[in-house]
Amino acid sequence: MPVSNRSAQRSAPRSPLRVAVLADSDTRWKWGALTARRLAPGHRLTGHLLRGRATPTARQLGEVGVRADRLTEVTCAEFLADIERERYDVVVLALVGGAVQAVLHGVRALWPDPAARPVIVTGYVGVVYEKLADGLLLRHGADLVLANSRHDAQRFRAVYEGVGADAGCVTETVLPFLGGAAYEPAGSRATTVVFAVQPSVPESRADRAYLLERAAGHARLHPDREVLVKLRSRPGEHTTHLEEQPYQRLAAKVPGGLPANCRLAYGNMGEVLDGADLLVTVSSTAALESLHRGIPTAVLTDLGIREALGNHHFLGSGCLASWDQLDAGLLPQGDPEWLAAQGVAPLATTPRAAGAGAADVAEAAAADPAGAAADDEDADVFAAARARLAALLELPGLPPVAPYYTLTTAPRYLPGILARHHLAADGTPLPGAAREGAEPSRLRRRLRSHLRDAARGLYRHGVQRVAPLIRRMGEL
Repeated sequence: MPVSNRSAQRSAPRSPLRVAVLADSDTRWKWGALTARRLAPGHRLTGHLLRGRATPTARQLGEVGVRADRLTEVTCAEFLADIERERYDVVVLALVGGAVQAVLHGVRALWPDPAARPVIVTGYVGVVYEKLADGLLLRHGADLVLANSRHDAQRFRAVYEGVGADAGCVTETVLPFLGGAAYEPAGSRATTVVFAVQPSVPESRADRAYLLERAAGHARLHPDREVLVKLRSRPGEHTTHLEEQPYQRLAAKVPGGLPANCRLAYGNMGEVLDGADLLVTVSSTAALESLHRGIPTAVLTDLGIREALGNHHFLGSGCLASWDQLDAGLLPQGDPEWLAAQGVAPLATTPRAAGAGAADVAEAAAADPAGAAADDEDADVFAAARARLAALLELPGLPPVAPYYTLTTAPRYLPGILARHHLAADGTPLPGAAREGAEPSRLRRRLRSHLRDAARGLYRHGVQRVAPLIRRMGEL
C-alpha cells in the first residue's frame, strides 16, 4: 500500500487500533496481551502463538485469563505473511530474544523502505537477571523496547549506548500485570502462605525436593496456617522455561507425605495472591506482584544468593530470608527505595469492592489504565509509552527497522538465529517456510495438529523422563 494512501487513513478519525500479539509461552502471552491493553485501550486484539516446545495448552491459556478476538498458532513465516496481509497498527512481540530478532529482520524484508508498517513493540515478561546484553541486542530494532522499571531502563540504555546503537527505543513502564487489591493484614501472623515455584530454578532434583520438604515442614510447624505450593504447569506442559523435575512428582516422595494444611495449587497468580499473607519464592516475578500489593514477601536464601538462581536481583529489597527465619515468624517487608527503583509502587490500602477479585481489578485497570487505577502511584506509568506510540502512528511512514545485528556486525551469529526460524540471511522466508496457495483441507489441518501434539509429547517426555535418567546414569 502506498505511503500516501495510508497517510490519508491515519489522518482520518481513528477507529480502534488493530493490534497483533505474537507470544511463545503462557507467561509471555499474558505479558504481551496485557501490555497491548495498557498501550492501546479499546483496541482489537489478534493473538498468535508461535509454534514451538512451549506453545501453551488451552488449559494454560484459560488460567492466564486474557482473551483475544482471534487466536491462532503460527510459524514465524506465517506470522510475517499475516502482518503483511492484515496491516496491523501495532505488533507486540512477546518472545525470546532470538525469535524477536527473526521477526524484526522479517519485517525489514517486508518493508525495506519508509512505509506505513506496524509499530513494533517488545520487552521482557519479568525480572531481567541473566543474559542482559544478549537479550537486549536481540531485541534492538523494535520501535519500543519496554523496560519494567527505572532500574531496567538505565541498564537497557547503557547496553545500547555501549555498542553505539540507538537507545531512543527504550521506554520505561512497569509490568502490565501488577494490580489486584492492596493487602489488608488480619493480624501479626500469616494464615495463608504461598510458595511460588519456578520451572527451572533451582534446577537440581535434590534442591527442589529440599524446598518442597521445607514448605511441608513449615506447614507442620504451623498447623494454623495453610501452605499453598503454587504450580506453573501440569506434568507434560511447558511454560517459558523447561521443567525437568515437576513438583507434582516430587510431592509424592515427600517423607510422610504433604500434611493436610499443605497442598498443591493451580490457578491465576493474582487470584491466589488475593488470599495470601506471605509469598515465598526463589526469584519468581510473583514476588514483584506480591510486593506491589504490600504482601510480606520472602526471597529464599537457603540455596545461597547466586546469579544462577536469580535471587541476587533482590539485593537491597529487604526480602531475602531463609525457611528457618520464616519458621520463626519473620514476615519480610520490601524496602521503599528499592521498590521505587524496580517500578513496584505498593498500593494504598483501600477496601475492595464486594465480590471483586484480582481478575476484576486487573481487567478494569487494563481497560482504563489512566482512570480505573487513578489512585495508584503507577497509574500513569504507561503514559510515556502511549505518547510515543501515538506519535509513531501519526507519521505518514515509519523508517525501516534497524536492528543492531546485521550481516556486517554479526555475520556468524545472525544467520543461525534466522535459520532457526526458517528465514534466509536477508529475512525472507526460506522455500516451504510459509504455506502458499489454497488453505489445507480440514483433514490435513487436523492431521498436522495431531502430529505436532505427538511430537511435543515426545519432546516433553524426553526432557522430563529420559534426560534426567541419562544424567543420573552419567554420574554413576
